[in-house]
Amino acid sequence: MSKAKIVEALNQDRADELAAIMQYMGHHYEGEGMESPGIIEIFKSVALDEMKHAEILAERIAYLGGRPTQTPSAIKRGGKLKKMVQDDLAAENGAIKQYKEHIKLCDELGDPTSRLMLEGILADEEGHADGWETVLGSKK
Repeated sequence: MSKAKIVEALNQDRADELAAIMQYMGHHYEGEGMESPGIIEIFKSVALDEMKHAEILAERIAYLGGRPTQTPSAIKRGGKLKKMVQDDLAAENGAIKQYKEHIKLCDELGDPTSRLMLEGILADEEGHADGWETVLGSKK
């Protein structure tokens, strides 16, 4: 098992989770309009899920001998409520794609524990994407 490659992938995931926390909380504080009361609470709820993801990623990184990043990736801020939801859906879809790649990496490198952890996070991210598609009325 190449711990360094897995730690690098998990730190990339952690940076994205840290960004998601900040993005969702920003949207929670900044969202306004007639539809906002229910949606801003979803922003907050999802941010809490992302905090849990960031924490379990950090714990796994530390266990593997790495140092968990504290630097978030890029954050999208502001705009109308619909744009915020669209930005969050795009971020969730990006996370889904990346988690699938990292699950495959863990499988190839013989790390079933990290793979299972990422599969659990992936399930949450797919649920978030489904929720935003429902809000936007864009379900396939």
